[in-house]
Amino acid sequence: NPYILAILLFGLGLGTTITFASSHWLLAWMGLEMNTLAIIPLMAQHHHPRAVEATTKYFLTQAAAAATLLFASVTNAWLTGQWEIQQITHPLPSTMITLALALKIGLAPLHAWLPEVLQGLDLTTGLILSTWQKLAPFALILQLQPSNSTLLIILGLTSTLIGGWGGLNQTQLRKILAYSSIAHLGWMILILQFSPSITLLTLLTYLIMTFSTFLVFKLNKSTNINTLATSWAKAPALTALTPLILLSLGGLPPLTGFMPKWLILQELTKQGLAPTATLAALSALLSLYFYLRLSYAMTLTISPNNLTGSTPWRLPSTQLTYPLATSTAMTICLLPLTPAISALLTS
Repeated sequence: NPYILAILLFGLGLGTTITFASSHWLLAWMGLEMNTLAIIPLMAQHHHPRAVEATTKYFLTQAAAAATLLFASVTNAWLTGQWEIQQITHPLPSTMITLALALKIGLAPLHAWLPEVLQGLDLTTGLILSTWQKLAPFALILQLQPSNSTLLIILGLTSTLIGGWGGLNQTQLRKILAYSSIAHLGWMILILQFSPSITLLTLLTYLIMTFSTFLVFKLNKSTNINTLATSWAKAPALTALTPLILLSLGGLPPLTGFMPKWLILQELTKQGLAPTATLAALSALLSLYFYLRLSYAMTLTISPNNLTGSTPWRLPSTQLTYPLATSTAMTICLLPLTPAISALLTS
């Protein structure tokens, strides 16, 4: 029903906006709850047992995170008399809130729900979960950031490593995208306390690249690696461009995805954290491996090789191509703007 869909999407937008605009913990918590409650009917709309299971898992983890957040903010008010988001001074509520928000967005080691939930959803809802749902908790983490630096670095490094290791053995595209999401979030958290502007740039490029990837898979109706091999029959031009999108996600130059990784490694080295930067760069190689696997399945298993899947029906797609065309161009071509962007970040 388009009316119900409109109300749910409005609820999603409103929840995020309330969290963005709030300076009081109760209001921020309310925005996060609205966000969760608005996406649950979208997740469960197909009435498939897998979708219902994913929705239940998502609801339980988000409810646990929201309860922890509320408990921590009440503890902070009790200890310091402050409800302001900016006024978190006591280490106990600060750590609890950081961990609660890490659970909300799926940072390792609190990531276990994300691949399982994403695997049970269709690609459109999965796209909303991987992009829009990260914004509100991220806005809160950005406001908290100076308080516990060691915890953020541990969360960031663990996420980049687990995001790389976890995706290596997967054949399901949605799980691969979930691990990719965990790894990217790790990079963002790693640099958060040193340069919030680079974190926002990384978040923006991640949103663009993930948007492109989900739309490509949606156009091809692919949910596992085998079905990627037959995508050349449906959209040959897009199949030629898709490896560039995937390698941009992996962070290879001269593609857009290289820009945030380059700036992050540079900033970490400036801050005297060369071992951390080295570990993060090595973990990026793990992620690169599974993007190369996807690229191989898509472009190097073209006929006359033996196809790993059966050739699908070539039905005309009803998906709009303008969003995909725009985001693909941005995913591939934005690296030359790096000097302009870094000048904007430092000004």
